[in-house]
Amino acid sequence: MRHLNKLLFACGLVAFGLPTLTGCEGGELFDVNAPDWISDKVQEIEDAENQGEEVLEGMMEDVYTVGNTDYSSAWWTAFSKYYVIPDGQKWNAVFNLKINPDAPNTYKNFALIICSDADRNTEGYKEYGAIRYDNQPSGNSEWGDYIDRSCIESTLTFETDTDEGIEKLGGKVTLTVDRSNPEAFNVTMTNGTVTKTYKQPTALVNLNADASNTNIRCFLVPEGSYIDFLQSNIEPIGGLTSGEDKNPVSMVLQNVPTEVDAGADVNEAMADVTALVTFEEGVTKTVKASDLSFSAIPDMDTPGQKTLVAAYNKTFQGKNCDTPIMAYANFEVVEPITSIEVTTPPLYTDYYYYISEATQSLTGRIFNPTGMVVTATTSTGSTRTLSNSELSFSMVPAKAGQQTITITAGEGITTTVNVNVKESQVSEVTNSSKTTIGATDNSTAFWGDFSDEFNVPVGETKSISFTNYSNLGNNWFNYVVVLRKSDKTEYAVVRADNYGWGTGYEACIHNGTQGDWATWLTGMYGAKVTVYVTNCGNGTADVQAVMVGNTGTTSTQYYLGINTVDPNDLNFALTVEYAHLVFGE
Repeated sequence: MRHLNKLLFACGLVAFGLPTLTGCEGGELFDVNAPDWISDKVQEIEDAENQGEEVLEGMMEDVYTVGNTDYSSAWWTAFSKYYVIPDGQKWNAVFNLKINPDAPNTYKNFALIICSDADRNTEGYKEYGAIRYDNQPSGNSEWGDYIDRSCIESTLTFETDTDEGIEKLGGKVTLTVDRSNPEAFNVTMTNGTVTKTYKQPTALVNLNADASNTNIRCFLVPEGSYIDFLQSNIEPIGGLTSGEDKNPVSMVLQNVPTEVDAGADVNEAMADVTALVTFEEGVTKTVKASDLSFSAIPDMDTPGQKTLVAAYNKTFQGKNCDTPIMAYANFEVVEPITSIEVTTPPLYTDYYYYISEATQSLTGRIFNPTGMVVTATTSTGSTRTLSNSELSFSMVPAKAGQQTITITAGEGITTTVNVNVKESQVSEVTNSSKTTIGATDNSTAFWGDFSDEFNVPVGETKSISFTNYSNLGNNWFNYVVVLRKSDKTEYAVVRADNYGWGTGYEACIHNGTQGDWATWLTGMYGAKVTVYVTNCGNGTADVQAVMVGNTGTTSTQYYLGINTVDPNDLNFALTVEYAHLVFGE
């Protein structure tokens, strides 16, 4: 019927146009009655309609905010609800993407995460991958083992993550995740100005532990931006949220200090406290201390256990609510500290360092306080033991000889401890079992091939040199260094692109001189790399790398102070991700 109406409309145009047409040059009708003309007119009408906004069916109100409205949300700290998409169905979502007008990088927008039908941080959670709204072929605007970057198209492409134009990504975004075609998988995100698509010519594999469950989940993650969600055609886990204002129903306090000095002002003492507030319909948001009212029971003047009472009286939209809500937490008021001393020396007092081109500008290394006991004396003469979290430590000078470490508690309360520092000696290791790691077409997936295992004795530095070849798809498609015990228990895993993970990784300091990522990555195909691993002898390890790109440009990378290391059981190996390494080339 829709097409019939268009035909009748076109024919009407023909009928009304006859008198005018007969008056044209030569008095001919220009064959207006030909079927091709009518067909062209119908197509013209169809094309005109298709230029308008797509009409989405079955949309439901789902109004909530994802991310801090001051644009302060870091990556992987704010998440939308879960939207479960059955096989054969399509998810449509509409939301306003708020871009920071001062955003320095193109990746400060949002990413769509596609995963198995399980919650994050659970055993069944597996990711297909992520598709970010910006498009940077030389960067990491898409990632994941099941995302084929060759299927990406966009009307806006950034060469680097500092290009101008990120503001074009803001506004009302329509997102479609389409599983309706059993032989394909498609994603579209558009705000009418920028359209990005992912058109995979095959269906998704099933990553669920239960093979009979063919559902996938999707959720959104902003970075340096925030999302005002508006509509969805699929009801999310936890239910829909109406656009009407909502009263708070409960809250949980976060970042409450364990100890506060006697006589301190309660508002100043709790300045870093935040609260996760839950509103009607299950909507949540995090509020700052400035939005809360604090009191301490019974007081802030006498030492002892206290109860913090926090009150909040705002609706979801920031208006005064009907009934304020309260939350409680315990903390201890303690006597102010007047002095501190080291009453038990640290377990490790011998430190080794190695200086490569990667660390020649650094003057210090990380102090390891494991086993050390610091005792504080208070204003009344009583004493108590301080935890390491209450203390700060100066760096260990990278200079041979006895060195002094300053330990600080509070404001200006210090003591010192001495350590012995020695320069580590380096020796080269070779990969004797094979000359190449990874397939030479760079098809080896992460953890798919390994070098030999190299032991690093206490105080020594081992170096290994190789040529690195990458498929250039992502910054991390290069060599990877794995630190572990002889039984393969991992301390840390670190990459060529200033990133890593593991039990000992969080404590380390790391940095690199790669500069523009696209230029650096191009140079990593055929780059000459030397990796140095130092057993610092104090329960920590350092990893340094010097990378000479195929253009002759040198870049460096370091990870210093990887902890939880058993000095008597430190080994390392090399692996790859969509890269291969050649030794002795």
